[in-house]
Amino acid sequence: MGCVCCRYWLLKSRKIILVLLWAFVGILPALVLRFTSTKRFDVRSSFRVALAFSLIIIISAPETEGGALVQTITDTQMIVDSTQYVLPSKEELHGKLTDIQFKVTQNAATEPPFHNEFYDSKAVGIYVDVATGEPLFSSLDKYDSGCGWPSFTRPIDPAVILEKKDTSHGMIRTEVRSRVGDSHLGHVFDDGPQSKGGLRYCINSAALRFIPLADLEKEGYGVYEALFTR
Repeated sequence: MGCVCCRYWLLKSRKIILVLLWAFVGILPALVLRFTSTKRFDVRSSFRVALAFSLIIIISAPETEGGALVQTITDTQMIVDSTQYVLPSKEELHGKLTDIQFKVTQNAATEPPFHNEFYDSKAVGIYVDVATGEPLFSSLDKYDSGCGWPSFTRPIDPAVILEKKDTSHGMIRTEVRSRVGDSHLGHVFDDGPQSKGGLRYCINSAALRFIPLADLEKEGYGVYEALFTR
């Protein structure tokens, strides 16, 4: 955990240094013109503009380490590296998944409401794709919507969720699937808490595997401990 926090603050320190460098580059032309031209320039205003522009660029840019995108903490979200996860073959999935897990993730079935593993769980940790292990949701974004299935306001990383138009059962809905596994997860609706973005990710428990906070390091998800220390 200490290593994760140290790397995080190291990356933040790099950002501060880059901000100062950008600010200096931004103000340099104004300084040159100030001393080489008869026209008057407001150096302080120029500096403020350069610094503001630099902050926007540097803070919004993702950190890189050795040329590769690294895990980045943003509130209760992080960047998930898809290259760490692999989709098993259908044969392997048959041996790995239970009958209901296979039907839900591979055949887009729906488990019964209020009779599934995680719909009312308040345990702290993360939820990963049961097929590939790719992190999908955090308990920090889980809430009781009353629908009978696990509900989340957002995924850990928006990139891990793929959306697809679903016209089955005489309805028009938005299906959500996992990025690496292409597992059917459930659907997303726009009736979620407005204070948290207004979305409700209604997810089948059978599509998820829960990793408790205490087991994240042991299970290979130690970097996600940082989500729970803010």
